[in-house]
Amino acid sequence: MRTALRVTLLMLLAPLVSAQSSVSSSLATPNFTDSQTPPTIAIIIDDMGHNLSQGRRLVEMEYPITLAFLPFRRHTTELAKAAHAHQKEIMLHAPMANTRNIGLGPGGLDGSMDEPATITTLRRAIQSIPHVRGVNNHMGSLLTQLQPNMDWVMTELFRYPLYFVDSRTIATTIAGETAAAHQVPTLTRDVFLDHEQTEEYVDAQFQLLIETAKRNGSAIGIGHPHKVTVDYLIKKLPELDEQGIAVATVSGIWAIRNSNREMFSVGEKQALRPALAKKD
Repeated sequence: MRTALRVTLLMLLAPLVSAQSSVSSSLATPNFTDSQTPPTIAIIIDDMGHNLSQGRRLVEMEYPITLAFLPFRRHTTELAKAAHAHQKEIMLHAPMANTRNIGLGPGGLDGSMDEPATITTLRRAIQSIPHVRGVNNHMGSLLTQLQPNMDWVMTELFRYPLYFVDSRTIATTIAGETAAAHQVPTLTRDVFLDHEQTEEYVDAQFQLLIETAKRNGSAIGIGHPHKVTVDYLIKKLPELDEQGIAVATVSGIWAIRNSNREMFSVGEKQALRPALAKKD
């Protein structure tokens, strides 16, 4: 690995070193300047918690990918704890109502919920994910269009040192702009990697992700724990160094895009305390 890129990668890994034992320790951000930063990608793997074998492969991957866990799934707690031990960044993959009426499973946010039910369900889901650093939406093509519901979600997220990534499952989403209005640090997905589960499709989308990062400085891709995706990442991520492309966590991308300023500088934040949250 070339020295400059090695240094950059170490800097981008910096937020993951400290355990999230207190609010202050969770706010660490890498320290770098634009001149030191090559085109950088973040890869979020959604739907973690179901597939133990592929989940373990992702946890053990050398690169700082970000893993988004569904709440209350069979392997969520085990894999999230292992991921943290392997210096991965961890998110809640919050199930949200969709326009196709696909079931949400435990911890789902339905459009028919009132504000107290929405807040209670989201809070329990957050508490169920060990070492959680951020949230993104699972499905959500309906809920992310509903202003009152998004206001309730972002009001709750603002209480904690958590960022939000809009997965953009529909073009008319208002989730990201609502997060910003509530002063929740927010980013948006640029590329979905594996709508089609073939190596050819994943490769085309991965190249699109790289080109987006080269054009804009950074880019965020979302994939899933499919074998074809995991196989591809294990094979291709080591090749990125020769292309001058860095891999960062989501919080690393946020730091790059925000001149390395403190992520949670507005409002007093509550510590994230794990709980044995149960589905109503």
